[in-house]
Amino acid sequence: MPHIRIRKAGGTWVVRAGGAVLAETRDALELSEGDYPAVIYFPRADVAMAFLDDSEQTTKCPHKGRASYFNIVTKSQTLENAAWSYPDPNEQAAAIAGHLAFHRSDTVTVEEV
Repeated sequence: MPHIRIRKAGGTWVVRAGGAVLAETRDALELSEGDYPAVIYFPRADVAMAFLDDSEQTTKCPHKGRASYFNIVTKSQTLENAAWSYPDPNEQAAAIAGHLAFHRSDTVTVEEV
């Protein structure tokens, strides 16, 4: 079984932070990796990029490649490194190119509606 599995996530998915809807899509992808919880990836075209500022942070995953991070800027706060993408993912994660994922937290919700 492959370490990374990517499939279309059914339904409509929404990201909210600071009282604003940051993303809404019917074209989300669900990435499963080993024993980690599944992560929902949103097409960049369906994300309100005006709420996101580039972060200095990057990380490297042996399975997905190098991730770039974004800070979410709301009216009341900046949520550091709260979203990420793989601009040039490894072959086994190629489907998530052009997509962003969000850290679920007390201030960021990712849910199917």
